[in-house]
Amino acid sequence: MEQPTAVPSADPASGKSRRAALTAAVFLMATSAIGPGFITQTATFTTKLGAAFAFAILASILIDFVVQLNIWRIVTLTRMRASDIANAAIPGTGYLLAILVIVGGLFFNIGNIGGSGLGLNALLGLDPKWGGAISALIAIGIFSSKRAGVAVDKAIIWAGVLMIVLTLYVAIFSQPPVGKALFETFIPSTIDFATITTIVGGTVGGYITYSGAHRLLDKGQTGIENLGAVNRAALSGIAVTGIMRYVLFLAILGVVSAGVAIDVSGKGANPAAQAFQAAAGEVGLRIFGAVLWFAAITSVIGAAYTSVSFITVFKKDISDRARDIATIIFIAISLFFYVIITTPPAQMLVFVGGLNGLILPIGLSIFIYAAWARSDLMSGYRYPRWLLVLGVLVCALTWYMGYKSIGPIFALLG
Repeated sequence: MEQPTAVPSADPASGKSRRAALTAAVFLMATSAIGPGFITQTATFTTKLGAAFAFAILASILIDFVVQLNIWRIVTLTRMRASDIANAAIPGTGYLLAILVIVGGLFFNIGNIGGSGLGLNALLGLDPKWGGAISALIAIGIFSSKRAGVAVDKAIIWAGVLMIVLTLYVAIFSQPPVGKALFETFIPSTIDFATITTIVGGTVGGYITYSGAHRLLDKGQTGIENLGAVNRAALSGIAVTGIMRYVLFLAILGVVSAGVAIDVSGKGANPAAQAFQAAAGEVGLRIFGAVLWFAAITSVIGAAYTSVSFITVFKKDISDRARDIATIIFIAISLFFYVIITTPPAQMLVFVGGLNGLILPIGLSIFIYAAWARSDLMSGYRYPRWLLVLGVLVCALTWYMGYKSIGPIFALLG
């Protein structure tokens, strides 16, 4: 079998550029994980489960830790993209993984554009369809730049910081029952597998799994010599996403616990917007619009960038400029389907999280096998067995959760 071509390491970079590369990867992974889907899912499930939803967030963070640490390490050590690793480990599976991620990323991006429309609707009062179209055109403009890579990194980092600050402000205003939330984080009164699968899919499933790792690859931060820095970056990304998830949950829980009724099923329902408005009035609604739009536009960028990075398994010699053009086309197709699909945006955002949760165990299974049986792909590096064992356990758990929740997830399209 023809061996896949490894992505070459970049020339040794200065400490500053290396930190910039790692920061870019951290925020690409974090903002992809904290997209409009997660925000809408959090509002929907907090309304449904109350403080018990804290357990689902804890489960998502623990699963995130095992998945991201394994994926980032394996991509770094092999110097190959995920689809090439899959093909090398089990011939043909790289093409399957690429198709699943690209299709899943397309669905997710339809939801992301919908989220951007909801964000501008809350922020400026724009019709969601027009808001989604304007946001997609902004993302296309970023990838049309001659310095698209730099533009992507800066947009994602600034948006990520602003999202966290604004959400923390609303969480303080909503006065959530922190003690009850902490208790239910570890001893939940209710465990809902469909909810956990959906929230996991919305934060680490599908394209999100590979976003930060592929960004590191493109920046040349690969090989055993960079493994320590990559580990720290992966843990930093998980910490950022974990904090943001919990702060957002607390902001909405405060509203739900106060007895405010939130509509999660109406055709035009925007549950997170209702929660932010109830917590901080008109200012809260505008803050929600900004948070959702920042989350959505960064996720549009992340989904398009990562999904298109899988195209290289079909065309090895594709240039960076050709990839940017393919990314623009990907966003345009997502926008087209967003305009014609009649499923309410909030409902679509919950569904696509569940769909990505069903894709997650397939890719994770291939990667765990590669790490366990193909050390030759990592230049003979002996992969830590404790991390592999955790990977196997999480892999089995995601398969079980997918089996238990596939019906309820697809019922969301009904």
